[in-house]
Amino acid sequence: MSRGAALRWRWAKALALGLGLGTLGFAIWSVEVMLPRATGYAAKVACTATFVTGRSPEQIADEELAGVGFVSLTIDHSRGEVRASVLGLAEQRARHLGWHGCMLIGPEDPANSEMVVARSAPVDPRAWPLGEGDDLRPDPGGLERGGLDQVVAAAFAEPDLDQPRRTRAVVVAWQGRLLAERYADGFERDTPLPGWSMAKSLTNAMVGLLVREGELELGEPAPIAEWAGDPRGAITLDHLLRMSSGLQFSERYGPFGEGSDMLFVDDDVATRAIAKPLIGEPGQVFAYSSASANIVARVIGDCFTDADTQREFVERELFEPLAIRTAVLELDRAGKFIGSSFASMSARDWTRLGQLYLDEGVWQGQAILPEGWVEYTRTPAPACRQGEYGALFQTNVGQVRLPSVPADAFEMVGHEGQSVLIVPSRQAVIVRLGLTQGATWDTDGFAAEVLATLPP
Repeated sequence: MSRGAALRWRWAKALALGLGLGTLGFAIWSVEVMLPRATGYAAKVACTATFVTGRSPEQIADEELAGVGFVSLTIDHSRGEVRASVLGLAEQRARHLGWHGCMLIGPEDPANSEMVVARSAPVDPRAWPLGEGDDLRPDPGGLERGGLDQVVAAAFAEPDLDQPRRTRAVVVAWQGRLLAERYADGFERDTPLPGWSMAKSLTNAMVGLLVREGELELGEPAPIAEWAGDPRGAITLDHLLRMSSGLQFSERYGPFGEGSDMLFVDDDVATRAIAKPLIGEPGQVFAYSSASANIVARVIGDCFTDADTQREFVERELFEPLAIRTAVLELDRAGKFIGSSFASMSARDWTRLGQLYLDEGVWQGQAILPEGWVEYTRTPAPACRQGEYGALFQTNVGQVRLPSVPADAFEMVGHEGQSVLIVPSRQAVIVRLGLTQGATWDTDGFAAEVLATLPP
């Protein structure tokens, strides 16, 4: 073999070795880092869809988990458990925990535990808003009934089957009256539906309750032990609610996302965010961050001895007065509510929460939230230059987000097209829940069409 040929042969062997080592390294990284994000997501979503929403395995595969078809699922109804893996690797498990919904659990948790029976309030047959019966009041004058029904029906149409919108529920309320509601096949008025980031608005309500009770103060430094004696100790609860903490965090999901690690891999969803360094002065820089909501949820949880005690407080002070009976608040492995992302309620119950904010925190004459709380909630964060975010609620100041909707509107917004839109100037609450993947649900156009049919 010539010297040149030998040199080429050595280079070829080195390249092959490098490629082999690179492939091996990527495989190890995939199993240890990337795949657990996918299997954690699949286990969690499938568990909630199965045991909270009541979806079948076929429906879950075709809709909820259509984007992760490479993940295999095993659903065990007897134990209320879902296992997810990729070719047997990176297995993650989720268990149903009654009114706490579904929790990701570790491999050390017993596999033969019995299914937890969900706590649920009996259906109240009284008329809306106190019960699940129809609103018996006649249509108000000025309502374009035919137009409203047509707009609501159109929300369930599928103009592009390649990008299905999958609207599952629509509810329209005006001055507290239930003017319209409709559900897709397989969903009912008492079906709990995921709100995704609308959970942040429930987190806002919990803080409001604790502020009312004198347990928390907005302007005080957030009580995070890890920040003591640290520049991060200047971060207040107000900064976190308004996503102006100055903490570093990448709001990115999918196979390479830090957000996916937070929600589907970490035991405690707040720990990652709490450990982040400051990259800006608190209160001076706005950055949408689910991590901020989870730090707030940690603060809330620390006010109680455990998750059951917290749930009982929220039940007594918020859900029972509002006649909310379907709420499911899901926990991380540390037993804390995941305040950024995991709350489910029926469309009617999401509407009730929206009505509370429309009515300035008062429900049926009873003050639930402290005076001025709703005004604080819908006021744009000082660091938010376009004025599109308040305190864990989206706002519409300047009509940047929703140009066809009045500027005083504010909104609970969630992944896959979830929306509770509150329009004070029109005394309206418009709820749309669905599973819109790969396409954008047009909240602006839909809301504008609904508002055009309501009394002036």
